[in-house]
Amino acid sequence: MCFSIASADQTVYDDSRQNNWQDWSWSANNFQNTNPVHSGTYSISVVCDGWEALSFENPTFDVTAYTNITFWINGGPTGGQNLIVKAALGAAANSSSYTIPTLPANTWQRITVPLYALGVTNVGDMDRFWIANNTASTIPVFYVDDIVLISAPPPPPPSTNFITIDVAANRHAISPEIYGVAYGTTADLNDLNSPVNRLGGNNTSRYNWQVNGDNRGSDWFFESIGDTSSVAGERGDTFISNSKAAGAQPLITVPMLDWIAKLGPSRGKLASFSIAKYGLQTNHDVYMTDAGNGVKTNGQYVVGNDPNDANIPSTSSYQQNWVQHITNVWHTATNGGLRYYILDNEYSLWHETHRDVHPTGATMDEVRNKMMDYAAKIKAVDPNAIVVGPEEWGWLGYLNSGYDFQTGGSTDRANHGGKDYLPWLLDQFRQSNNVTGKRLLDVFSVHYYPQGSGEFGTNVSTATQLLRNKSTRSLWDTNYVDASWIAQKIYLIPRIKSWVATYYPGCRTAVTEYNWGAEDHMNGATVQADILGIFGREGLDLATRWTTPANTTPTYKAIKLYRNYDGNKSTFGDTSILAAATNIDNVAAFAAQRTNDGALTIMVINKYLANTVPVSLGISNFGNGGSAQVWQLNTNAISHLPNLTYTNAILNATLPAQSVTLFVLPVTATATLKASPGGSQVDVALNGQIGATYILQSSSNLTNWSNNSTGTLTSAQLHWMLPGTNSKTFYRAVKSP
Repeated sequence: MCFSIASADQTVYDDSRQNNWQDWSWSANNFQNTNPVHSGTYSISVVCDGWEALSFENPTFDVTAYTNITFWINGGPTGGQNLIVKAALGAAANSSSYTIPTLPANTWQRITVPLYALGVTNVGDMDRFWIANNTASTIPVFYVDDIVLISAPPPPPPSTNFITIDVAANRHAISPEIYGVAYGTTADLNDLNSPVNRLGGNNTSRYNWQVNGDNRGSDWFFESIGDTSSVAGERGDTFISNSKAAGAQPLITVPMLDWIAKLGPSRGKLASFSIAKYGLQTNHDVYMTDAGNGVKTNGQYVVGNDPNDANIPSTSSYQQNWVQHITNVWHTATNGGLRYYILDNEYSLWHETHRDVHPTGATMDEVRNKMMDYAAKIKAVDPNAIVVGPEEWGWLGYLNSGYDFQTGGSTDRANHGGKDYLPWLLDQFRQSNNVTGKRLLDVFSVHYYPQGSGEFGTNVSTATQLLRNKSTRSLWDTNYVDASWIAQKIYLIPRIKSWVATYYPGCRTAVTEYNWGAEDHMNGATVQADILGIFGREGLDLATRWTTPANTTPTYKAIKLYRNYDGNKSTFGDTSILAAATNIDNVAAFAAQRTNDGALTIMVINKYLANTVPVSLGISNFGNGGSAQVWQLNTNAISHLPNLTYTNAILNATLPAQSVTLFVLPVTATATLKASPGGSQVDVALNGQIGATYILQSSSNLTNWSNNSTGTLTSAQLHWMLPGTNSKTFYRAVKSP
C-alpha cells in the first residue's frame, strides 16, 4: 500500500468496507473494481441515474472525535460529473450538503469534506453519508477509493488576515433604510437609531381597522381577537406615533384578503374552526377550548367551513377608507404623514396560513389583480404614498404561485408562458405603467430566511454556527450553492436587483423579513453584523429584520454598532467603499465613509468560534497615518477600546473570537491646491478628502472672492481647467458644508 493513515482515523473503504460500514447505496456499484484504482487492489465503480448515490451506513456512529471525511475520486474516461456529499443524523437526512468540484476525466483527486459542512459535527448519531448525483440525468461512471474519517483537528486560522481598503474604489451610497426592524418600541428605535419600523406578519393580513382586531390564522387557532382599544384604527395610529417619536418611518401592512376579523359580543373572541360546529380536532386553544386548529382527528383538514363564523367580507374600498383615516390623522406622505404602505403578506402561503378563508392557493392572476387594485386605491387617496410588495416568503414563493405550490404542479406557470412568478408579476406592473402612465409599485420586497438545519432558531451547535457563518453568502455570492434543501445558487440581492432592472426599472428593492437565529448568542451577533454589511455593500434599498431583538442580546448590539455605537447616534458610513478580505467565511470586512465629517469607518467581523485573529488593514487613498478609534462588540457588550495608531497606511489589530470591531478613522488629509499655467489655460489641481465636495473660488485682491466651479473628489486629485488671464489671479478651494 502506498497510502497510510493516522492510528486514530477510521477507514470506511480500503479494498473493501471496513469497521462495520455497510452498503446502503441506491446506485449501481462494484466494490471490487480493478481499474482504475488509487491504491491497493480494488476501488469502487459507481454508475448513477438521476439523484442516485453511493451510500455508507453505520447506525448511530459517534463522530465527535472526527472532523473530516476524505476520499479519492476519479471522473473516469468522460468526467464532468456533478456530485454532492450529504449525511444523516439518526434516520433523518440533514439538509446541509457539500458540493464536489466538477470531476476531470481520468484523474484521481483527494476530496476533503468538513463534517460541519454536512451538519454532523460533534454528534453521536450520524447514521450514514453518501456521494450523490446532483442532477436528474444519468451520469458517466466514476470511481471512489480510500474513504477515511479523519480525526486531525481543523487547520488553524491564518497567522494574519489581510484586508484591503480603498476609499476611492466601489463608491456608492448606502441607504440608511437597510437598518430597519419590525415592531420596535420607541425606546429601542431611538437607541438603535433605526430609520424604519415595520408593522407586518401573518395577523396583519386579517386586521379589521374598524373594530381594531385581527384573525391570527394558523399562528393561533384561526381566532379573531380584539386589541385592548376599541377605537377604530388605533393599532396603526399608535404604531405610527411610536415610530415617529423615535424618528423612524413606519411601514403599515394593508390587508388584501377577501375576509378580515369580526369580533363577538363585548369584543369577544371568535373561532373559525369551532369544535362544537365542525367536530373534534387534533388540537385546540387551552384558553378557548372551542377553538380548534382546523385539522380533524383523521389528519384531514376541515373543509367547507363558513368564513362568516369569525370574519366579515373585505374589499379594496374598505381598506381605502383606512388609508383615508390615516391621512386624515397623519396627513399625506409628503406632508409628514405615513410614507410606506405594504400590500398584505406572503400571498403564496395564504392557502395554509389563512386556509379558513382562502383554502385554494393564490394564482398569479389573483395576486396581480389584487395588488394593482389595492395599490391604485392607496394612491388615489395619497398619490405620493410608497407602495411595497409582494412580500413573498422565500425561494419557492419567488418562483411559484400559491396555486402551483399547493398542488405541487405547474398549471399556473404553464398558463403564463412558463414564466417564474415574481419576474412575471413585475413585468405586469411595467406593462400597466406603460399603458396608464401610473407607477403602482414603488418597492419590490421579499422575505428571506436561511433554510439550513437549525439556522433560524436557537441552535448553537458547532455545525450550525459554522453553517450560519457561511450561509450569508446566499445573499450575494453568484457562485455559492446554498447548503440547504434549496441546493441552488440564490444570490438574493443581485437576483432581485436584476429582476427589477429587467422587468420594472425604477423600483427599489427590499428584504422586509429576515432572521438568522441565535439572537442571544455572539454567533447571531456576528452574522447580523455580516448581513448589515452585505446589505450596504450590495446596494439593497430597504430592510427590516424580523423582529427587533431583545435589547439585552448581542444581536441587538450588533445593529447598534452600525447605528449608534457611542450613544450619540454616530454611525457607520453612508458611502460604501472597497473592503476586500480573503477569508470571508471566517473574517469579513466592510467599509464606508461618512458624508458629514469624512471619517472612514471599517467593520471587521471575526467569525471564528474560538480563535483570536490578527488582522492587517491596508488603506489606500485616505492618508498614510493617524489615530483610529476602536469600538468592539465582544461577549455581549460594546466597549470603547484605546485608540490605535496606524502608519504607512497600515492598521494592525488583534481581534477576539466571535467579535465585531468598528474602526473609525477621522480625516487627516489637508487639502492642497496647485495652479499650473499652460498656454491659454490654467490647470488647477486639488488634493483633498475623497468624497468631499469643494467650491473653487478666485480673487484678484484676496478680499473679494467669486465662485468658479464646484467638484467632488472621486479619486486622489481633482482638476479644473480654467481660461488664462493677463492679470494676477488667486485661487482657493472651500470645502462645501
